[in-house]
Amino acid sequence: MYTIIPYDVYTGAENMRIDCELLENAIQNQSPEPVFRLYGWSPACVSVGRNQSDLFIDKQLLAEDGIDVVRRLTGGRALLHDDEITYSFICPVEYLKSGDSVIKSYAEISQILIDKFAKIGINLDFGGTKKVNTKFDYCMLISTGADLCYGGKKLIGSAQYRKNGYILQHGSILYKYNKPLIEKIFHEKVDNSITSINEIDPSVTKEDIINLLQNG
Repeated sequence: MYTIIPYDVYTGAENMRIDCELLENAIQNQSPEPVFRLYGWSPACVSVGRNQSDLFIDKQLLAEDGIDVVRRLTGGRALLHDDEITYSFICPVEYLKSGDSVIKSYAEISQILIDKFAKIGINLDFGGTKKVNTKFDYCMLISTGADLCYGGKKLIGSAQYRKNGYILQHGSILYKYNKPLIEKIFHEKVDNSITSINEIDPSVTKEDIINLLQNG
């Protein structure tokens, strides 16, 4: 079992601060129980991976469109957080059967999402079938073993950060995505290798997904 922090919407800076505080509190208190948090972003925000260069970002362009920029604790490439549901999962390494293995720990944590989405007929599996193209700055155009796909298309991108025996895993679940805006920000063509909940099943609302992940 794990503690669930219900879905709420914050700015990018607030979201990163909350996740950082949750991780630090878990470390300080040596909490044995994982924390699963769901959240949204307002205004829309580009998050840059922990070790990623941000030289590609046109901050004036983002400011004109009312889009924030933050740097994540977790690694990976940049994301536009807009019409999506983001999760964070924090746990001690020993909570997982294979917590010492980065690849296997992704699989264990992601299995929570696989099991929940299966309840509404959205059957997910792991990415990694597409050769990674390192020129992409936009995370969703890169498919790795840390990602969850539907029908071979990437739906959920995840990244980790580890500190003092604890894991923080972030994940971006696309409900919808704004292809022209993504292409304008990242200067990259968005191909058909990604998908969204709305594309998979337009009858499923964002609230349905939130309820599924929190209560399902």
